[in-house]
Amino acid sequence: MRILLIEDDEGIAEMVADGLKEAHFTVDVAPDGVTGLELLTCEIYSLLVLDLMLPGMDGWSVCRRLRTQRNPIPILMLTARNTVEDRIAGLEIGADDYLSKPFDFGELLARIRALLRRDKSQRACILRVGDLEVDTRHRHVTRAGKEISLTLREYTLLEALAAHEGQILSRELIQEHIWLDEESYSNTVDVHIAQLRKKIDAGHPVKLIHTVYGFGYALKNPSHTE
Repeated sequence: MRILLIEDDEGIAEMVADGLKEAHFTVDVAPDGVTGLELLTCEIYSLLVLDLMLPGMDGWSVCRRLRTQRNPIPILMLTARNTVEDRIAGLEIGADDYLSKPFDFGELLARIRALLRRDKSQRACILRVGDLEVDTRHRHVTRAGKEISLTLREYTLLEALAAHEGQILSRELIQEHIWLDEESYSNTVDVHIAQLRKKIDAGHPVKLIHTVYGFGYALKNPSHTE
């Protein structure tokens, strides 16, 4: 699993990253909120460890931005500020857990594992975007009640887009982290998107698959407003 750590204290960042790697996680580190948000647009992470006091954009702002974008990533906040008001503020804007500095790495690891277990158990088996339904347990797709037959690659692409509704997935991310295929031609994703459009959007007045030129693709219901 890939974890993103946004922490500006180099000593803490190195300690946490090394410990998580020893626990068999893949870890990326960002020194500030802006860099962290940029990484979140081009990689898929299972969890975010987010320091509260960051240069430029603080942890509250990062968390608020992610939740406004309907990004469901589990967020564990780290902070030296241990007031009840700070904890409440973090939880109310969308953080999932809160750990005060200084902390024991064993407790941090236990909290991360607990959040990952909770996220897995709570993740919906049915992903819905407008009148599109993706049953992830049975790999069954319908739109407006009509069953849609997909190839394996088409299905894995659609499921990833639906699971990250409203987020832009780049061609590189789809090839390397969803299909786990770095060898296919650069236009392979475009071809499968075109095939999905024929099966998902053709004949429907509301189009769900959107191209964000220069960035990638997103699945979203345009009738939703943020």
